[in-house]
Order: sequence, then C-alpha cells, then structure tokens
Amino acid sequence: MSGTVSPFARSSAFEDSLLSGREQTIEEMYSVPESFLEIEVRNPQTHGFGRKMFTDYEVVCKTNLPALKLRHSVVRRRYSDFEAFRDILEHESTRVNIPPLPGKVFTNRFSDEVIESRREGLERFLTIVAGHPLLQTGSKVLGAFLQDPAWDKSLWI
Repeated sequence: MSGTVSPFARSSAFEDSLLSGREQTIEEMYSVPESFLEIEVRNPQTHGFGRKMFTDYEVVCKTNLPALKLRHSVVRRRYSDFEAFRDILEHESTRVNIPPLPGKVFTNRFSDEVIESRREGLERFLTIVAGHPLLQTGSKVLGAFLQDPAWDKSLWI
C-alpha cells in the first residue's frame, strides 16, 4: 500500500505525501477537495403541442469555486438557451475554443433516445465549458447561465 494515493486526494495533500514519503491521513483522503465543480443535466421535460413543443433540462451545479456565487443551484434550460449561451461565449472569449453542442435533430426529436442523447451531449458540453479556468475567471455569462433561474439570452446578445 505504500506510495498508493487515493485518486480523490487533494492535490496538495497528494504532493505533500509524495514529497515527505509518508502515507496520507484519512482526513486528507476524504476531505472536501480544495476546489470542485459538479455539473449535471437531468430531468428532461417536454412542453407544448405540435410545432410549439420543446424540451427543457434541469442544470444542477454544485461547486465551491469563487467564480460562481452559489454553492448549489438548479435551473431549467432549453436547447435554444444552450445555443445562445454558446454563441455568447464564442463572442466573449476569443482565446478559448468553445466545444460544439450536440447537433440539431429534425426527426423523432421528442423520442426518449434522442432526448437522452441530447441530455448527455449538453452535460458533456457544460462540464467542459464550466471546467475551463479561463472561462471560470473571465466569462461574465458563465455563472449566470449555470445559476440564474431568470437567465435571459436577450440580455447578453
């Protein structure tokens, strides 16, 4: 077991134990990491009828990053909100390559498989974007999109 360090260890504790050649303490292994960010996109709900139908998703954010005001937040966003958010990020930050969103779907877009595939893609997109250090410190829209239930894309465009 000597030299084996928990993958959940804080980096400084990990480095300290490597440098000192000692085992980590239980407190070091299981304490809250110095910084963490968890993003989950879940609970898709489809609303409306006919051509007015749309699906929105719950965006759950848990963090202790100073760039985000709330430690825990839950907001609902639809795909068009993600599209606007991505466009705003691209204009706001020329130094960061913003990843693509899952593609538009024109057939069967309200099937469980399509909605789940899109949910996974949106979660992957948000995890990458929210985890980027330059966006965490330099983006004005990131925190609002993740945490403000009244977020309105028209205020950012």
